[in-house]
Amino acid sequence: MTVGSRAFQNARLQKKFKKDAEAALAAAHQAYGNGRLTDVETLCRRILQALPDHFDTLHLLGVSLSSDPKRLEEAEQVLRAAIAVSPRAANVYCDLGAVLFDLKRFEDARACQEKGLALNPNFPMALTNLGNTLMHLGLPLDALELHERAIRLKPDYADAYCNRGMAELRIWRSEQALQSFERALAFQPKHQEALAGRGMALLELRNYAAAETALNTALAMKPGNAKVLAHRARLHLRLLRLEQAGRDIEAALAIAPLLELALRVKALVSLLLHKPTQAMAACKTLLEQNSKSEVAISLMGSCFASYGDIATAIEHFDRALELKPDFQDAIDRKIFALDFLPGADFALLQAVRKYWWDNIGSRIPQRPLRPRDLDPDRRLVVGYVSADFRRHSAGFIFMPVLRHSDHANFEIVCYSSSPLQDEMTDEFRSFADRWVDAVLLSDEQLTDRVEDDGIDILVDLSGHSGGSRLGMFSRKPAPIQVSAWGAPTGTGLKTIDYIFADPVAIPKEARPEFAEKIHDLPCMLTISEPAPGLYKPDLPMLRNGYVTFGTFNRIDKISNEVLPVWSKLLRDLPGSKLVIKHAALDDVGLRDGLVARFVEHGVSPDSVVCLGASGRDEHLGEYAEIDISLDPFPQNGGAGTWESLHMGVPVIAKLGQTTSGRAAGGILKAIGLDDWVAEDDETYLAIAMRFAGNPSALAALREGLPARIAASAAGNGAIYTRHVEAAYRQFWREYCAAQAH
Repeated sequence: MTVGSRAFQNARLQKKFKKDAEAALAAAHQAYGNGRLTDVETLCRRILQALPDHFDTLHLLGVSLSSDPKRLEEAEQVLRAAIAVSPRAANVYCDLGAVLFDLKRFEDARACQEKGLALNPNFPMALTNLGNTLMHLGLPLDALELHERAIRLKPDYADAYCNRGMAELRIWRSEQALQSFERALAFQPKHQEALAGRGMALLELRNYAAAETALNTALAMKPGNAKVLAHRARLHLRLLRLEQAGRDIEAALAIAPLLELALRVKALVSLLLHKPTQAMAACKTLLEQNSKSEVAISLMGSCFASYGDIATAIEHFDRALELKPDFQDAIDRKIFALDFLPGADFALLQAVRKYWWDNIGSRIPQRPLRPRDLDPDRRLVVGYVSADFRRHSAGFIFMPVLRHSDHANFEIVCYSSSPLQDEMTDEFRSFADRWVDAVLLSDEQLTDRVEDDGIDILVDLSGHSGGSRLGMFSRKPAPIQVSAWGAPTGTGLKTIDYIFADPVAIPKEARPEFAEKIHDLPCMLTISEPAPGLYKPDLPMLRNGYVTFGTFNRIDKISNEVLPVWSKLLRDLPGSKLVIKHAALDDVGLRDGLVARFVEHGVSPDSVVCLGASGRDEHLGEYAEIDISLDPFPQNGGAGTWESLHMGVPVIAKLGQTTSGRAAGGILKAIGLDDWVAEDDETYLAIAMRFAGNPSALAALREGLPARIAASAAGNGAIYTRHVEAAYRQFWREYCAAQAH
């Protein structure tokens, strides 16, 4: 065969190959459209055997391979080969950028997508994809601009509207985000990501019922979407449906074991269920993926706090705040943990509250106050704000004030910020002239409601604890704002005028540290009386032959400071026992770890009895087996101290250097039990030994305690409430006088 004939033959073969390739490629496109990815790959590979540089085939094969998360690296290689054949193909840069994005190589994805846009600046898909990449690089405002450009070029582009919504959620523009998702759904009603986004926006807007419907609809379309499952778990968590949240999280992690959102929710749910071991495992996985995740570091801090390692917990919160100085979650967790830190004092605790104000509260614009009727003697409208109008220790503490309110002189409005309700909620509702379910209201909306309700005195009952509404208090919607009872350790807010205390809980020398003005009551805390019939006057040690100590407080209050003291007491009194009761002790790991701490101090494990969760009456009934209660330090009991006293069991307390470290001492002194309050460890032990060795005196005290409490201004709810209302009237008169000048 001549050279010319060979060339002619090759040309004919090449033409045939191309013709065959076009037919095969058309079949491959059809297979791709029908989701038959195996057929796509078979056809494309056949074409590439004959025509290795066939651009359209390389492109289609790369896109097809990218549908399988396990083959992203193969997809990258094929798409790069396509670009090598046609370096100016903007759409391939767009597809390669999407693959790099899925591989979490966000900087590489950005560079690739920017090359594609340089070739075709008016490519809507490339614009919105680059926007998504910039979101993951922490540039939501830049992302928003790109999504807007894509929408201007293609006004019916559902994906771009959806992506814009996600960017708006990131910068807390929840209402605009909801509009973006609605727009996407108008063009594409079955857009699953937009449905999920709609649910996320509604969740942020506290429209929980509609959020649940949207998320359920998205999951009905694609049940195995781990991200949507994780967001539904967030919804359940907001509504404190912890079991449902746990189920959704387990399902999400079964699909995507490293999904960040799912691991974060797993840690939060586990902490709330008193399962710190599970929470810590989730945090470790998060930190393995991103060692600089301030969220994971902060949550890990709470895990250490749950185990009583407060110093390590504080180190974690500080690390999180180094990464993000205005990270409110870490500030709140640090505030909570510092109350348990040995050596902490009033200055340290109020400094971190001031940090909250400087970084969070002070940045929230205050409202100009609406005009008020400045009659100093008129009926006042008092608003109480709490997430604990329910069966909760804080609820038992402030219930007497609401129960005994003088409605002739004070109109009572309750703003409930918890989704949980029970029979105590019904009781609280009966004490109120007006009841507002505030859980569905944002801080801005709650501020509007407080203003519309004409509140004269607004009382915060949550402080920096869970469910607090300090964002609303920062706006100052009422002329007088007070911090009281639920978490009365100081807020740091310059918009809160007063805090209720007593001379023991906040001594004179510590008062300049507080942002609020201190007003003394007979006692900083009181509590509702237990149900009749639970109190047992008989002293257990007379029938047992040994003394039984008890502490029915949070486990994280059993500090490394108090544990040696209690251990010495148990060693010095052979046969004595310590009963420790708290819901967290249902966690076997936590219980074993706690007993092991006592064993390390030479205590027999038989001397430490651990009891878990129970109903309130059963909980109080357990005091029938306790001779003397041991109050923990540096953080004392509050509700637990009062409960013990009401059940006839005296409490030994040690005065500390913080409000929560002096609360029990304030309670005991308020009912005349000054000789049960110690200044140091030696006195604490001496009190225990003295009364343990004098059963007759202890029995007499047990028998007389209920009457002593009932006769006191601190323990008698009606008398206590008159002191509170006298304070309200004084605050109002001073306000009216100041406004008159």
